Amino acid sequence: MNRPGTLGELRSSGWVSRPVKEEVRSNAIRRIAAGEPLVDGIVGYEDTVLPQLENALLAGHDVIFLGERGQAKTRIIRSLTNLLDEWMPIVAGSEINDDPYAPISQHARVLVAERGDETPIEWVHRDRRFGEKLATPDTSIADLIGEVDPIKVAEGRYLSDELTIHYGLVPRTNRGIFAINELPDLAERIQVGLLNVLEERDVQIRGYKIRLPIDAMLVASANPEDYTNRGRIITPLKDRFGSQIRTHYPLDAQLEMDVVAQEVRPLVAEGLVVHVPDFMAEIVAEVSQLARRSPHVNQRSGVSVRLSIANYETLVANATRRALHAGEHEVVPRVSDLDALVASTAGKIEIETLDDGREEQVLERILRAAILEVFRARVRPELLGPVVQEFEAGAIAHTGEDVPAARYEETLETVSALRTVLSDLDVGETPAGVASAVEFVLEGLHLSKRLNKDAVGNRATYRSRG
Repeated sequence: MNRPGTLGELRSSGWVSRPVKEEVRSNAIRRIAAGEPLVDGIVGYEDTVLPQLENALLAGHDVIFLGERGQAKTRIIRSLTNLLDEWMPIVAGSEINDDPYAPISQHARVLVAERGDETPIEWVHRDRRFGEKLATPDTSIADLIGEVDPIKVAEGRYLSDELTIHYGLVPRTNRGIFAINELPDLAERIQVGLLNVLEERDVQIRGYKIRLPIDAMLVASANPEDYTNRGRIITPLKDRFGSQIRTHYPLDAQLEMDVVAQEVRPLVAEGLVVHVPDFMAEIVAEVSQLARRSPHVNQRSGVSVRLSIANYETLVANATRRALHAGEHEVVPRVSDLDALVASTAGKIEIETLDDGREEQVLERILRAAILEVFRARVRPELLGPVVQEFEAGAIAHTGEDVPAARYEETLETVSALRTVLSDLDVGETPAGVASAVEFVLEGLHLSKRLNKDAVGNRATYRSRG
């Protein structure tokens, strides 16, 4: 692109300097007016979080996002760079993105004074105008603001020379967006160092009589429980954030499924066709929804959407492994594959119990409740009577991980009323799809106490309760 290369050319081009928050506000206004999403890749926040974010940006506020883990706080923060202009001019060689019209570092001030309109200009892409720091207890003022660089002193400069400063992350994000994740983990004495950045818009580096009027938008994230657990945000700092926005988990299973569909990594393997029925995906989503309401799960820790994503991927992986062992090319998850979810669930939720073995019982109870919830929502009750009658007449059905998909056709011949029920589940007529639907209906009938189930290992037998 033919962009101005000197200060004189920049002036002639008509480029106008503006504060970063005005830049963000202007681009946000354009997106909102055009009906475009303010941030990309965010599902389920259209009526809650995003309107609050729009208000904050239009008001020119610094923002803190409060929410448990896995609520897309970091993704929202990082996507704010899309609201910056694509390219921004700086004084060439500047470490802190000096505005050519109003330089603040000694390097840029001297260069502009000496070269005038011949001052060289560089252009910075918006992706380089984002700075991020994960707050940890060992974070120092030097990391955020700056410190004397002993190497520069050793080169012969005086300590009083501003050029001996090694700028921290905040000055280096001048004219950009700076984010601090897990803000309460930042030591309180270090949080004090951010007060000037948020209110007076400057930074002060010890031992120097300088003031750098930094232009930055500050965004932070925190877990609400961190106010009283690992640490807290000091009151003066909280007061300086213009807006506090509360994030949340998906409000229902459908939103959970939408997030999973967006985030899951598809399994691609030569010779295999993967299809996940809607009712199986909904069971995965319902597991997370029920875990967030369970009194046996530590809700302070939260149940991340990452649980649904990991469970979905594990479900598909187990179905794939089963299909490979059986020599089948079509991969369709079944209820018998859900046992594999224990591995991907156990590490992502905290059980409120000290009893050995209690964790698996809680997970099993949640999984059964999820299957039953989806079964009641997906299958019409009036279709189930004839199925139960055939079992009462002596029908028996065998299922399990090691039962080939083709064997389930025999179950349909034995319990013909199942065909009518399967037509509602939209699984097609392939053996793998039929097997998945048959297991789902049989397990639903068992959990609703209409069939008995004898389980040994990974195999199960369904029969009449009589």
